[in-house]
Amino acid sequence: MSTLNVPGIAYGGDYNPEQWPEEVWQEDVRLMREAGVTMVSVNIFSWALLEPREGEYDFSRLDRILALLHENGIAADLATPTAAPPAWFFRAHPEALPVDKDGRTLSYGSRQTFCPSSPAYREAALRMAGELGRRYADHPAVVMWHVHNEYGCHNGECHCDTSAAAFRVWLREKYDDDLAALNDAWGTTFWSQWYYDWDEIIPPRATGAVPNPTHQLDWRRFCSDALLSLLKAEREVLRGAAPEVPATTNFMVMYNFDKLDYWRWAPELDIVSNDHYLQSTDPESEIDIALSGDLVRSLAGGRPWLLMEHSTGAVNWQPVNRAKTAGELRRNALSHVARGADGIAYFQWRAAKAGAEQWHSAMLPHAGTDSRIWRDVVALGADLKALAEVRGSTGTAEVAVVWDWDAWWAVELPSQPSGELRFQDLVRAWYEPLWRSGVAVDFVRPDADLSAYRLVLAPSLYLVDDEGAANLTGFAERGGTLAVGFHSGAVDENCHIRLGGYPGAFREALGVHTDEVFPLLPDESVELTGLGEGARGVLWSERVALRGAEPVASYASGPLAGVPAVTRHTYGTGTTWYVATRPDGETLAALLDRIREEAGVRPVRTTPRTVEAALRRGPEADYLFLINHGDEEAEVEVAADAVDLLTGKTVTTGSLKLAAGDVAVVREPR
Repeated sequence: MSTLNVPGIAYGGDYNPEQWPEEVWQEDVRLMREAGVTMVSVNIFSWALLEPREGEYDFSRLDRILALLHENGIAADLATPTAAPPAWFFRAHPEALPVDKDGRTLSYGSRQTFCPSSPAYREAALRMAGELGRRYADHPAVVMWHVHNEYGCHNGECHCDTSAAAFRVWLREKYDDDLAALNDAWGTTFWSQWYYDWDEIIPPRATGAVPNPTHQLDWRRFCSDALLSLLKAEREVLRGAAPEVPATTNFMVMYNFDKLDYWRWAPELDIVSNDHYLQSTDPESEIDIALSGDLVRSLAGGRPWLLMEHSTGAVNWQPVNRAKTAGELRRNALSHVARGADGIAYFQWRAAKAGAEQWHSAMLPHAGTDSRIWRDVVALGADLKALAEVRGSTGTAEVAVVWDWDAWWAVELPSQPSGELRFQDLVRAWYEPLWRSGVAVDFVRPDADLSAYRLVLAPSLYLVDDEGAANLTGFAERGGTLAVGFHSGAVDENCHIRLGGYPGAFREALGVHTDEVFPLLPDESVELTGLGEGARGVLWSERVALRGAEPVASYASGPLAGVPAVTRHTYGTGTTWYVATRPDGETLAALLDRIREEAGVRPVRTTPRTVEAALRRGPEADYLFLINHGDEEAEVEVAADAVDLLTGKTVTTGSLKLAAGDVAVVREPR
């Protein structure tokens, strides 16, 4: 992967000068310099201005914008504006409009409203990418190509006949043109769904009963790949024009976005980028920031990445859009840096006065420079400048959490034993205690190289193929510690039940056998013994029989009273754990503390409960990030003669006092 040709920690945001009179632009760049901005993303939604009529181009405005940025020492992340085709395109090609699963054709008039499989859209998008590549390949302001914007952010699916034909092509490739293999994989003998001709296969459109689960799963895979093919096509056009300029696109690794399999996408990028926005209803959104950052760093192969979009304050698209509290902008940004971000950017530079996002916060708000947001933006620029030496440093983790989009899609399909299962909620429940304890975490695919880890956690892996299951169990057999959550290993890659009892692929390694599951109602819980006073389980229970494992905890109430709920097993030279319920938060935290301590995993630093700790490792020093999310001063031990880069002060006492809401980044020489 490439590196970004911007010194230090890059800082900036989306810049949309076309929304403003040209006389405003000089004021923009003056204030950018005042704030310490070093890079902005431009041209993201400018297609209609660049190509007012098909094949007729006007780059004069963009020429002036890029020249102005370069004159002021500000780099450009130049976007292809293909996320929002102009109205003339859809008048000429109405067949390129997307169709939802109910058969309704969606209209143009917003963004991301196109059929990913449309030949007309692909041709127009590649033509635009080619024009930009040829014109700006050698422009001194351009340091990165920004391909499209937030692929899939508004569903990303189209159920039209063109998409149906593309889906069939994808399926024929996947199943080696063997229709019998597809019928077997989809289990089409059920409900008379057998296909005798490829042309009989359509997308999973609205139907009278529950659709075929494997049909739905392959559709999700296809939709991700259809958008990925567009990314790769635009990227290749740009590489052909400027092979030395790195290309990225902005992922959306945050609390509820599940449309794309980013394990397949990340290797196609020169630099991995992400957009992250807070959920207003989340009282501890700092945990989601950390989880997202760790996952994006993992997608980047452990290398630094870029935060391409975040918000300085409130967003505009939630039922209630919460403003950020004092110090929250700074804590949010530096938490991303702590997790590997070598660039911090926002949507957007100047708050819009018109359009769908006019109530979205920005670096320069409606109130102008006489505002807390502006003062915070300027202060953050100074902070990031002080952290320049952190650039390029990496994280270190001995714990891996298994994350798989196939498993996410599959476990949330209809007709599960419980409709209350949410993949991301289950993973976060296991991640949170590690975050609170200051334990470094990577995320991995089921088939990843696990040799660097002491402990691997699989909180929710309903679907796993034979290769992934063998990789995980082999890790334990060779001496590692593997902990598996309930309803994991139940189905193979085709969503077929693994027969013989649950948890399917992991039965032997875990030393257990379940013959029946007993999901719990939303307001129901069961008492647990062996995990401390008051321990309870929610969401799930199952009748576990021991096949070599030892019981650690048991159900103490309900129809399974006396049945093991948590087990431990010696497998090969390693250890496996099975957690057959969702323990309450404190109980799960204590259990995971025990598991990781037995595995020999220690936190990067012991801190008070309110203080987040993360470590980035450079060639000559470690950089310890300490973020106090509490409302009281906290004290943390640090190395002798450590230096807080944000204040420039040397810590001579061996401990650092961190005010409520404050952040420290401590350089500890090795």
